Amino acid sequence: MLAGVLSTSTLDLLAYAPPGWGATLLAGLWNSLLIALGAYALGLTIGIAGAYGKLYGSPLTKDLLAIYTTVVRAVPELVLILILYFAVTDALNKLVIALGGAGFEISGVAAGIAVLGVVQGAYATEVLRGAIQAVPNGQVEAARAMGMPGMQIAKRIVLPLMLAFAIPGMSNLWLIVTKDTALLAVVGFAELTQATRQAASTTKAFFTFYAAAGLLYLMVSIISTLMFSRIEKWARRGQRRTGD
Repeated sequence: MLAGVLSTSTLDLLAYAPPGWGATLLAGLWNSLLIALGAYALGLTIGIAGAYGKLYGSPLTKDLLAIYTTVVRAVPELVLILILYFAVTDALNKLVIALGGAGFEISGVAAGIAVLGVVQGAYATEVLRGAIQAVPNGQVEAARAMGMPGMQIAKRIVLPLMLAFAIPGMSNLWLIVTKDTALLAVVGFAELTQATRQAASTTKAFFTFYAAAGLLYLMVSIISTLMFSRIEKWARRGQRRTGD
């Protein structure tokens, strides 16, 4: 009987409609995924540019990118979030006001995407740089011998071949960014962890809500792993397996 009462109480707390908090948790999950997708796309864009800059850029470009990747990977993500979210926003506001403009406020979604995107970009740069270097040099030399321009070589030779090498690392970066969205709770953004904290603090049902949040994160991780596994299998189509 006690188990039935506890089960009913838990279902009531997690119900989608009030007084349940299910809608709040799902809204937080949606915000987490929205930020993760945006940050991942931004990080991938930075990573592609950074990888090519490190491999083929000028000495100054290589030095600047080395500083960027070293600093971002050395400093904890939480510290970077606080610096970029508060310090950089404040500095930009002061600069705009000094130039005669009006102060502005960055939305939580935009700030979250920008902050985590910068962090993702540093790691993606190294993952993609390694993937590009793993492409057999003979393939590139053959394309050059046929008169292909640099952009065409990158589009038709390097990027398709590097994809198989990059997918495992990029899969890990996606899983990392989905979990890093939880760090945005420290700046008060209503992602899944912040929504869970609000629900748990209000109802005092800490175990129920944190267990539910853990299951939601686990569900995202499992689905993501399956999707990236299929993408990697597609990227490696036509390749001979070791030992064949």
